[in-house]
Amino acid sequence: MQQQALQTSEAANKKFDWCVTEFINSKADEWKNAKHRQQWESTLKTYVSPHIGDMAVRDVDLPHVLLCLEPIWKTKNETASRLRGRIESVLDWSAVRKYRSGDNPARWKGHLDKVLPAPTKIQKVKHHRAVPIDDMSVFMTDLRERTGTSARALEFVILTAARSGEVRGAVWSEFDMDAKIWNVPAGRMKAGREHRVPLSNAAVSLLEALPRTKGTDLVFPGTKNKALSDMSLTAVMRRMEVDAVPHGFRSTFRDWVGDRTTYPRDLAEMALAHVIENKTEEAYRRSDALERRREMMNAWGGFLNPRPPVD
Repeated sequence: MQQQALQTSEAANKKFDWCVTEFINSKADEWKNAKHRQQWESTLKTYVSPHIGDMAVRDVDLPHVLLCLEPIWKTKNETASRLRGRIESVLDWSAVRKYRSGDNPARWKGHLDKVLPAPTKIQKVKHHRAVPIDDMSVFMTDLRERTGTSARALEFVILTAARSGEVRGAVWSEFDMDAKIWNVPAGRMKAGREHRVPLSNAAVSLLEALPRTKGTDLVFPGTKNKALSDMSLTAVMRRMEVDAVPHGFRSTFRDWVGDRTTYPRDLAEMALAHVIENKTEEAYRRSDALERRREMMNAWGGFLNPRPPVD
């Protein structure tokens, strides 16, 4: 009985910071990279630990959560929103481990949404700087004259409307050149789902012109046969003295589809591998419209006036 009472007492006095560490250790294997863990540790250490880190997790309540969130809710809302979710997760974990009981004071719906303004009302939309549609032909002509792996990777980013990380990590084994399909595995996609990219004639032409590098399966290898850094493509654009970023080409593509073509909106969303917010629409979408998207991507390549297509 004494031993059980001691264990119960120890469980009831677990500090919030201790629970954070244990929770992160328990979930770390689910996260894609070390950066994700670092983000969790950094935000909780910066914004939560000074206020409630030494508190018994069983005592954390609404005033304590607000003490962490309110100072940054309006000025750093994106960070604050993520922080709220992380506090909620740690408290949920603590409840499951019997270190606390009762409702979670960091929950949003029906609770914090009654005392804090909705993020959508105060967040400012950040647009990635993009090259205007009418400037793309000149830009592509200049880009094709640039040598180097980073320039070719940037060109491929534009032709496929893919994310930079997806292209930089691409390996030859993901490509079916006969079917002209790039199969990006779920582990390398933001949404965590496999994505089939129909390769336009221009994209195939670019790939077939690339050398195969000995010692690596990377399509666009950097120094020492490692993947290009996330700044490598940005550096190309800086040398070209263009006030835009690689991710902005996805916006340019989306603008082109909406303003210059009759292709439907959902086809562009498929090409961009966006998560469908409408769950009913997602449930009824049975096809990824691969060939219809191929037609659209060939039209995009033609608009860009790229390399001569493959016969």
